[in-house]
Amino acid sequence: MDLERARVDFARLQKRICAFNHATALIYFDGETSAPPDTVENRAQSLQILNDELFRLKTGPETMDLLNYLDESRDWLSVKERRSVDFLLKEVNRQKNIPEEEYSRYGVLLTEAQAAWHMAREENDFSILAPKLEEIIKTARAFAKYNAPDKDPYNYCLEQYEEGIDVEIFDSLFDAIRAEITPLLRAIKEKPQVDDSCLKGDFSAEDQESLAIYIMELTGINLNRVGLATSEHPFTTFLGSHYDERMATRYSRKNFASSLYTVLNQSGHILYETGQADNLAYTVLDGSASIGLVECQGRFYENIIGRSRTFINYIYPELVELFPIPVGSYSPDEVYRAVNKVEADYIRIDADELTFNLHVMVRYELEKAMIYDELKIKDLPDAWNQKYKEYLGLDVPDDLNGVLQDIHWPFGAIGYFPVYALGNAYSAQVTQKMEEEICIDDYVAEGNFKLINFWNKEKIWKYGGLFTSKEIMEKYVGAPISNDAYIKYLKEKYTEIYKL
Repeated sequence: MDLERARVDFARLQKRICAFNHATALIYFDGETSAPPDTVENRAQSLQILNDELFRLKTGPETMDLLNYLDESRDWLSVKERRSVDFLLKEVNRQKNIPEEEYSRYGVLLTEAQAAWHMAREENDFSILAPKLEEIIKTARAFAKYNAPDKDPYNYCLEQYEEGIDVEIFDSLFDAIRAEITPLLRAIKEKPQVDDSCLKGDFSAEDQESLAIYIMELTGINLNRVGLATSEHPFTTFLGSHYDERMATRYSRKNFASSLYTVLNQSGHILYETGQADNLAYTVLDGSASIGLVECQGRFYENIIGRSRTFINYIYPELVELFPIPVGSYSPDEVYRAVNKVEADYIRIDADELTFNLHVMVRYELEKAMIYDELKIKDLPDAWNQKYKEYLGLDVPDDLNGVLQDIHWPFGAIGYFPVYALGNAYSAQVTQKMEEEICIDDYVAEGNFKLINFWNKEKIWKYGGLFTSKEIMEKYVGAPISNDAYIKYLKEKYTEIYKL
């Protein structure tokens, strides 16, 4: 094998992997948005076959020979080629350690678990999901043991979403949240509550979709490459390359702000992923550096910008046009205060900016306990409800408003939840660095996101998976991981709003 032939074969391999990922992502998107409920078995069969073929492609002898040859020739490879080889070798070795039949069975399990989650939500009954979730947790432990027998199993789970970040770092982040945010929440509860009547009414899905399209265009999303749909749980998905993205939101007839901030959050994800350098397309590096940086961008556009006074002032005329009743009876400043109202609630995706990390902390502690086998799946709803009482002062009324609200665990995303908190920390650090170079408010006041997006693209987006999130934060943002900037931002903002 010569190096130039190996380069051609490697490029072809990555394109084939992207094609399989494209197909499976389309099936998943269809299942979560428009597929009829009795098509689960059909999708499960197709996904099993596709995942089996992808497994064989990645772990077959030809692929291993190619990757090992390129690894041995790394001195002659570019930075991009070395990173691609390392990325794929790590993934392939992880999959090779898992027996093929178990890997195949796990794909079917996840499809069944997601269907069980939907059914459990319809029946408001966690016991429908419980057997599948128990299998998922057992499989997560087994996969950790296959791949890293001497490693903390939860650290293994965390590293699937954030390379180089472990329990110790997350424990430190959540310790700061307990120490700083909990007292701030108590102080706010003692103050007169903000009036958010301007957000409430009876809002049609059509008008909310118009707002969603307006927000997507305003933030700079290319609608020729990004589709919009609805689902029970909002998400974005990457279809084969950064040239094709899909967003799924949901519309609450009672409060238009729910979809507004969901769309802003998902827009941050999409801007990041469609902002990758084009020379990364159809490679294993075509994607984000980490879930933490994806969430960073989501929280930046949703909260740092989207809940700012300047942004509300800018979009206020559009809100009045779409929702004259009730928005037209309120001033822009009253709308600004309403979208920043702090109120403990059951649902994470509708949580205010201040309490959001408390929702995340509940899930972090519970999934860690499940992985360590310190919490039995049958006891999860009670444990969930106890933590909501402890951290948010809420009595959870039922499973639908409690343990069944997220699809992450049925999707197999064990270790994902704490990355939301990391994304919040990153978003404040990115803002701090950006404001050293440009005045964010000046551009938002004009509805001009071009320079903001350009800054993010040059510092973060264009690199895709070329570097880890830690490398990007330290090299291009100039700061190690810290909650300091985020906590400072929250304290200053809510001290002003609630006159603390």
